[in-house]
Amino acid sequence: MNMDAAVEVLNTTFGFDQFRQSQEDVISALLKGEDALVLMPTGAGKSLCYQIPAIVRDGVGVVISPLIALMQDQVSALSQLGVKAAFLNSTLDYEDEINVENQLTNGKLDLLYIAPERLNSPRMLALLDRLQIALFAIDEAHCVSQWGHDFRSDYLQLSLIEQRYPSVPRIALTATADDRTRREIIQNLHLADAQHFINSFDRPNIQYRINLKTKAKEQLLEFIKAEHQDDAGIVYCLSRNSVDKTAQWLSQHGIKALPYHAGLTKDERANNQKRFLREDSIVVVATIAFGLGIDKPNVRFVAHIDLPKSIEAYYQETGRAGRDGLAATAWMVYGLQDVVKLRQMMSNSDANEIYKRVERQKLDALLGLCEIVTCRRQSMLAYFDDKLDEPCENCDTCLVPVETWDATQAAQKALSCAYRTEQRFGAGHLIDVLTGKDNTKVRQFGHQSISTYGVGKDLSANQWKSVYRQLIARGLLTVDVDGYGSLKLTEQARSVLQGEQQLLLRKDPDEKIIRKGKTTSTLIGEDADLWEALRACRKELAEEQGVPPYVIFHDATLQEMVARRPFSETEMRTISGVGEKKLRSYAQPFLTIIEEFAIDAPAAQTSTTPAAVKKTDTVAETLALIKQGFKLDEVADKRKLTKSTISSHIEKLMHLGEVTLAEVIELSDEEINRVKELLLEQVPSDADTYPIKPVYEILGGEYSYEVIRCIRANLINEFEAEMA
Repeated sequence: MNMDAAVEVLNTTFGFDQFRQSQEDVISALLKGEDALVLMPTGAGKSLCYQIPAIVRDGVGVVISPLIALMQDQVSALSQLGVKAAFLNSTLDYEDEINVENQLTNGKLDLLYIAPERLNSPRMLALLDRLQIALFAIDEAHCVSQWGHDFRSDYLQLSLIEQRYPSVPRIALTATADDRTRREIIQNLHLADAQHFINSFDRPNIQYRINLKTKAKEQLLEFIKAEHQDDAGIVYCLSRNSVDKTAQWLSQHGIKALPYHAGLTKDERANNQKRFLREDSIVVVATIAFGLGIDKPNVRFVAHIDLPKSIEAYYQETGRAGRDGLAATAWMVYGLQDVVKLRQMMSNSDANEIYKRVERQKLDALLGLCEIVTCRRQSMLAYFDDKLDEPCENCDTCLVPVETWDATQAAQKALSCAYRTEQRFGAGHLIDVLTGKDNTKVRQFGHQSISTYGVGKDLSANQWKSVYRQLIARGLLTVDVDGYGSLKLTEQARSVLQGEQQLLLRKDPDEKIIRKGKTTSTLIGEDADLWEALRACRKELAEEQGVPPYVIFHDATLQEMVARRPFSETEMRTISGVGEKKLRSYAQPFLTIIEEFAIDAPAAQTSTTPAAVKKTDTVAETLALIKQGFKLDEVADKRKLTKSTISSHIEKLMHLGEVTLAEVIELSDEEINRVKELLLEQVPSDADTYPIKPVYEILGGEYSYEVIRCIRANLINEFEAEMA
């Protein structure tokens, strides 16, 4: 089976003109019937690696996915592209399940999404036994690793695929796997003979920044307001209590923030996740219960106000930003207390000692990343056995190089103080002793009389906190979780205490504003206005279809429209992400908006380019049919265009005074006035003066989105006439 058919699907269905990274090689292997293990960063196009072969090969591609939300998003997106896809999960009622099963047995589906636990059920296996299967795709394959941060026990049963369906090609995919996790994936899924495609883990569009935690909520708020005021984002916290308080704090300060954690009801979690996926400018504050499989491409930032447990978790969570390839920010604050808290959690867990030791090693690696003075991206990639030859110039340590200082003497004082207080106290008390504080606790233990009392007055309390934090990160001190967070010396401390080793520590910089660097693509003037108009159009189409806006077009696709200004369907077809189905369904509303901006621009007023004339003709065709007496629905049928496209033409024609409301819809004055009154009652949204969706829902779908849109255009015309 050659690649010609795969290239055709890539171009006509998905709207891309070339493969990325190792996509072509992976697809070629699957088309030959071979197995594949794919490590590819988030946003690099993992899904295409199995979606295209599933479409090209005979039979149905079965995708094992860990989350219901991800299945639903993928199926919605594929349906918009004209791909025959469905899912089987607990959200379906019996009748819907039977319908999907009938589609399967009749060969009507290209892709089926199921959860691992459903695959293991006798009923599902019996159904699969009757089907021609194109391939099995195991998404988020790192969930099979018992050492991983997203372990799912049901994934361990997926080895049965190879045993039961030995001739069907399998592909396992993940964006996050160190060497240990890769070995587990290969062993547990029986992929020793599979081809391995290990792509770079680098996400160059993400700017990594790690700051010292002082007042976490205030720091977070300042960061969002300064850099991501109207952007979608995710904020990770360690506890449910912290999630609730942080979400409430942000909401009180003008940020649309929603909580997400296991303590909420199932309906609350589902509603908050749905709002995050479908609305703009929503920030979700969450525990790690949120995020796996979240497919929203235009998350512009991921923030951590508590330290994650490992570099794998940090990479996985920050990787949810910038899936569309546009600039994004990974921002984190951390402090000494984070380390103490995580050490205590690890010590108190029910895991065996081997597992705890591995977890401590992973935390130590993350602490090293936090305290590094060289390029963070190089360090993080090295952890995954990936190499970046040059510093990235898009992390905080590259953009604002970190100063170091000779902290040998300070470290000796800090270590000696811990030793002379019998290694029974945490950093707070040790700092009080070093700085000569005269308080009850110091006197209670007689520490005003030891040799290290007051020897550290040359440094501030915050500077001593930095010293202790870095001594822990360097492994010279360890946190005794059984001793309520007391600090104990390790063997590594001996050489520093004895003056055999010089110790350079980083100076904690003031939280310098590294803003923007590469974090945003700034549009100004007419480009910004066109961008907002295209986003508003996308939002309206998404509401009509009942899908998230990014399912219509990604931000990257809209930005390319702004940059290139296509005036015809032929030109629109060359925009990345515009395949044949989306061209037919959505091109005209966006082309109409682009043309309007071209007409309004002085330089375009005298333009006579063929593209512009051709584009004007499509609105003229609609006008001609209306003047012949055809209404909105009839014009759409005759022109074989969507009603949404025709209603966008009508909006423009009504604005120009070319048609009246009576010429395009058949409603009584009473009905029209009722709709207008409801439009006027709605609270304006960010990009929509009279939002249509609430009116549509109030009326229970009595009138279509397109009819309400025409009435709204008439209402706006009336206001403009009164103001003239």
